[in-house]
Amino acid sequence: MSDRKVLVGLIGANIMKSLSPALHIDAFAAAGIEGYYHLMDVDVLKGRRLPQLLEAAKTAGFAGTNVTFPFKQDVLALLDDIDREAAQIGAVNTVTIAPDGRTTGYNTDRRGFRRNFEEGLGRARAEAATVVLVGAGGAGRAVAFALMDLGAAVVVLYDRDGAKAAALQQDLARHYDASRCRLAGDLEREVAAADGVVNATPVGMHGFPGNPVPVAALRAEHWAADVIYTPIETAFIKAAAAKGAKVLTGGGMCVHQAVEAYRLFVGLEPDIKRMHRTFARALAARDAAMADSA
Repeated sequence: MSDRKVLVGLIGANIMKSLSPALHIDAFAAAGIEGYYHLMDVDVLKGRRLPQLLEAAKTAGFAGTNVTFPFKQDVLALLDDIDREAAQIGAVNTVTIAPDGRTTGYNTDRRGFRRNFEEGLGRARAEAATVVLVGAGGAGRAVAFALMDLGAAVVVLYDRDGAKAAALQQDLARHYDASRCRLAGDLEREVAAADGVVNATPVGMHGFPGNPVPVAALRAEHWAADVIYTPIETAFIKAAAAKGAKVLTGGGMCVHQAVEAYRLFVGLEPDIKRMHRTFARALAARDAAMADSA
């Protein structure tokens, strides 16, 4: 055990069932670091908002903090510096805090989704594909750029807030051929005609029940991916699997984005196979505890 001590955390809403603490604490232990991962849930810490929590983390000497829904875009204005890739995406999910309090924002979701897709479905399923992306918020922005990285031919954007989808389309068009992204018309028709569909909204998560994707449009030839892992099988994933579609849960994305965040926080490369095992154990324990309390 070294004498190194590291304090990191997560700022967001509805995050008390997050498995990020388990992933980072085990990685700290493997490296001989005395580390702690603190959850800062605005649903629990009534009256506390993002600016206060980020300032508190700086004051407490955090090495950094992850940021999740609904703050991945709001946090941009509070940072001293933003990584080029995070600026391109327009969303941040990882903030490093230097000893002098200087903050830098990064986005590890893009690589997390991409690597999860490559492992779980295979890059070939995205290449030259038409993909409907439901959700154009912080997570959706990272997924959209990851789909471009994966070689999607066309990404069709849908969000209940049409302005968010339009803004994301404009940002993608600045970096890629404008013909590779467009706004959705009728969502059910768009999904039926696509090769794959991604849910990047919080709908389907514990606390946000439902399925934002029209079930009638799903078919066996589709692939379906979700960014959510709480629960590991959302209503969307269950519906797609029931139709015979190939499915990808958000579990692998959680692991891969954590690998990148850990590297940024402590400057070390974690054991990704160990992190996958830790995730599986923590998921089983969490789900068992939830079943017992139901």
